[in-house]
Amino acid sequence: MRQFIRARRRTAWAGVALAVAVAAGLGTWATDTWPFDGKDTYCWGAWEEDSGPAFLSDEAVEEDGADRTSEETAPAPERQRGRCTVALHTEDVSSGEKYVDETEITVGYGPAPKDAARRMEWAGGYLNGRAMPLPDGLPGVADGKHALLVLPERCDTGDGRPTAVTLDAKAETSSSDGTLPADPGLGGTRSVAELLVAAANRGMEAAGCAGSKPLRVVSPVLTLPEDAESYRSPMCRIGGLELGKAAEYLEYQVGAVTRDLQFCSVRTRPGGDQYFDALMVAQPRLSALFDGATGSTAPARGWRGTGVFADDYKVVRADCAGRPATFLMLAPSLRRQTAPHFVTFTNAVTRRIGCAPVAPGGSGR
Repeated sequence: MRQFIRARRRTAWAGVALAVAVAAGLGTWATDTWPFDGKDTYCWGAWEEDSGPAFLSDEAVEEDGADRTSEETAPAPERQRGRCTVALHTEDVSSGEKYVDETEITVGYGPAPKDAARRMEWAGGYLNGRAMPLPDGLPGVADGKHALLVLPERCDTGDGRPTAVTLDAKAETSSSDGTLPADPGLGGTRSVAELLVAAANRGMEAAGCAGSKPLRVVSPVLTLPEDAESYRSPMCRIGGLELGKAAEYLEYQVGAVTRDLQFCSVRTRPGGDQYFDALMVAQPRLSALFDGATGSTAPARGWRGTGVFADDYKVVRADCAGRPATFLMLAPSLRRQTAPHFVTFTNAVTRRIGCAPVAPGGSGR
């Protein structure tokens, strides 16, 4: 195909110019180069080879044994789902030891899961202590390996569920000594946000719900206030969030703390397994992810709003300072033991943002 394109450049400039005119509105992510320069593109044309982060660079596949492959299924007006995967395989021999690096970046386009429990788990995979809000009012979050963007209402499904675009990256290095996590080469949170938004724009075009102007990342992305901390009383700096003797085996991550979002992630040490994630979401489109999944009555006596208390999660939604706020705690391993922690978290958040308490026993502003 590359040889064909190069031949066409030499013999049919007029035809190429016409093709460029047709494609002028499409573009590619992070590049101002000639559209038909023979470089591969990925994720429905959103990303171009040798532009942006390291996993797309030419250098990543220059060595022997290196290979970059991709698979994709684009969304369409009649099929509001899509998926693309870019995989990078590299090998290196140093001092007689062979090291194999495997990187995989996956972008998903589609509606939030229909089942309420599955939706809580899915959303919690992105809305956690490592995630920072996207800038410029974009309803989403990103960290160095994961990202979520909720698309405009015009892309919602027929039953009202919002459509989202997600990005997930995983990388590992293997040798005779075992396998360890590695850097996927995405270039940090800002780069992840740009990759996500570029894929979202192309996904919306393919699905037939793009707006008149593409979404853009212009402003800086907020950084985490700190790395994960070992036990310090109180957890996530929330007064009263005490975990007793278990706390000495835990670490926590203070995530976003804004009027739209607040995250608190607690993990076991070592290993990083989930102990619990607590979050508040008041950004309207992000909050829409929980529409229809918070029940129709109060979750328990004394609680304000509507909610559901299940074994694996607790969720409640209520008006807070003039707009709906959703409070969620995910703790698959703790089951009913999380009730006091959830009360403490929700009361702390409502005090901070200045609205009436959601949980029983709380105090107002």
